[in-house]
Amino acid sequence: MATLNDPDTIRRLVTTRARWAVVGLSGNEARPAYGVAATLQQLGHDIVAVHPRVEPVHGAPAYATVSDVPGHIDVVDLFVNADRAGAVVDEAIAVGASAVWLQLGVVDHAAAARALEAGLDVVMDRCPAIEAGRLGLLR
Repeated sequence: MATLNDPDTIRRLVTTRARWAVVGLSGNEARPAYGVAATLQQLGHDIVAVHPRVEPVHGAPAYATVSDVPGHIDVVDLFVNADRAGAVVDEAIAVGASAVWLQLGVVDHAAAARALEAGLDVVMDRCPAIEAGRLGLLR
């Protein structure tokens, strides 16, 4: 069974080309999600924005909810308040996502446990851009 914040899982998620649904991503350049999404694209990942305002970001399509995203989602990346994380994780499980990544400061142990129990890879309270830098993947 997968474990929370497994170093091999983190490396695989960051380095293996995938489709990431970035929840909370908007066109607001001052928000961390904006820069992290650009870094994910730089790493070769496809992104979709998930935000109630449904505005395309970085040339990627946008949807109001994770459930609205057509096709398979590999990673659901959460830039939401921790009190909203559980509902988004449950949505990720329901749509058959392969992994959930809860950003720095987004901690919900019960939601992480549900995702692990459902067979998803789970990273919590980490940032893929920071992890990519730590792994020497950014120039």
